[in-house]
Amino acid sequence: MRTGRGPLFLRRADGWLLLLEVERWCSEADAVDLEVVRRCEGAVLDVGCGPGRLVAALGARGWPVLGIDVSEEAVARTIGLGGQALRRSVFEALPAEGRWGTVLLLDGNLGIGGDPRALLTRMAQLLSPGGLLIAETVPGPDIDERVRVHVTDARGAAGSPFPWARLGTPALLRHAHRAGWHAVDQWTAGDRCFVALRTRTTNNSAEPPKSTADTNSQRARKPSADRPVADA
Repeated sequence: MRTGRGPLFLRRADGWLLLLEVERWCSEADAVDLEVVRRCEGAVLDVGCGPGRLVAALGARGWPVLGIDVSEEAVARTIGLGGQALRRSVFEALPAEGRWGTVLLLDGNLGIGGDPRALLTRMAQLLSPGGLLIAETVPGPDIDERVRVHVTDARGAAGSPFPWARLGTPALLRHAHRAGWHAVDQWTAGDRCFVALRTRTTNNSAEPPKSTADTNSQRARKPSADRPVADA
């Protein structure tokens, strides 16, 4: 995150490696990202915002938007781009729960926690009634995996293991249906796949959360696990 360069990998216990696209995440939003931006509604929560390219792109277009990430470096980089961000797990208390118009789960963040049903349940708690979830899925065959992984670099330095999930579009649609969501769209752009879902209750008047609507106040603070790094 500091240099904007990889390589970094997710490594499974059996040695399987998944390359993390650090350079793309640390670049400006590309055409595929901007298609996601175009589809957003109301105030946007970017879960696992990483270095903040989507937060920056949305903010530049006048959207009320907040990023959250467990990485101190990611949050600091998002703030450096002029965005608002919290160092926070999605399963911790968050601002404006139940009032977000759109929640984003991009760049593999559908895997957070290793339990898709639990994550989808949490997304429904965060969104306003009828709110929009845009999730990025794994391209290719019908993938539905629960794994334990750790982050490693090219030298083999490894972090602590944590649970993760990998879902293709069919698997996400199955889990979403059981959890009471309904799909409103799915698309492929470049080599990336996306699904748009809505919560069970339809309500098109998503009110922008007051805690993130004022994008003029973005003073950086020392990140911590339980306080914002930017005034909301």
